[in-house]
Amino acid sequence: MAAAAATALSLGACASAPEPPIYDLTAAKPSSMRPFRAQIQIAQPVATLDLDSDRILVRDGLNLSLLTGGRWPQQLSSLFRARLVETFQNAGLARSLAGGGARADYELDLDIRSFELDAPTSQVHVDVAARIVEVNSGRVADVEIFTAREPVASTDAAAVAAALGRASSTVMTRIVAFVAHRL
Repeated sequence: MAAAAATALSLGACASAPEPPIYDLTAAKPSSMRPFRAQIQIAQPVATLDLDSDRILVRDGLNLSLLTGGRWPQQLSSLFRARLVETFQNAGLARSLAGGGARADYELDLDIRSFELDAPTSQVHVDVAARIVEVNSGRVADVEIFTAREPVASTDAAAVAAALGRASSTVMTRIVAFVAHRL
């Protein structure tokens, strides 16, 4: 009976543990652009398993850990893609995005290479490789790597998430300009 009571008490303690706050990224608001002549679809970004989660990653040299006290509302790759689509829309390029029944001429492939707090430098680091691929031929039309760093005053989850939001907004704005210049 004592064991059952202890188990029930420990399960109750687990159930009452507060969930960490959820932080979100904000879509960038680049200057308005003229729609492209071609249609582009944004593929689901690729990321390593440590990055592609709903947790915020901390790098300390070769050691990786998860930041306590906060998380994303969904897996990073899906969140980044959703905010990048919004960034294209904010730039007036909604008609240039293929979706639903629209057939794309090009695909934007993304590789999230870094999206983390770099603890030794007290900076967040966002690094995304973007590749524009012709859908019909599979030919790579252009490739570029986008990197942004932002200082962060503390390892508090809110401060880190805000800095990652600013860095990702910079990267998203540059990706939209890259695609606009190429197409």
